[in-house]
Amino acid sequence: MSAAPPPTPGDKREATPQNIATAITEVSERATLLVREEIELAKAEITEKATKLVKGAIVGVAAGVFFLMALIFVLVGCAWLLYYYLPGNDFTYFWGFFAMAVILVVLGVLAGLIAGKAVKRGAPPVPSMAIEEARKIREAVSAPAAETGPVSPPASATVTPQPAAVPGGES
Repeated sequence: MSAAPPPTPGDKREATPQNIATAITEVSERATLLVREEIELAKAEITEKATKLVKGAIVGVAAGVFFLMALIFVLVGCAWLLYYYLPGNDFTYFWGFFAMAVILVVLGVLAGLIAGKAVKRGAPPVPSMAIEEARKIREAVSAPAAETGPVSPPASATVTPQPAAVPGGES
């Protein structure tokens, strides 16, 4: 005789708002997680591109050093050449300086080409993958609403409206 009374329609109505609140909380948590993951993706992408830019800048500085050294050797070689053409001298030291300048120019050109490629790959540091993912998410979220109008709950989840106060229903 101490069996629990069968649930009344009012009990079912009380459970539904709790389910809706749980669903809203879950959707909110998932949306927050999705936004955090997109931010992390953007950070990783920016870091990767900035690293490429820094590497390109370092190789560019190396190319500048090679060209500066080549200029110094060319100028010293020219100085020795002038010395050679002065009357009364039989020295030919300048050919070593010119050979070294040619080697440094070749190294500078190679380093400059490598730096140019690295800078082109890394610039501008825009998180294109994160932007593409955000665009896809926006399309996925807005596509059903645009095609079918306002989103309505499934038929099994609809709750029939109950009168606010039922006479004699409250105890």
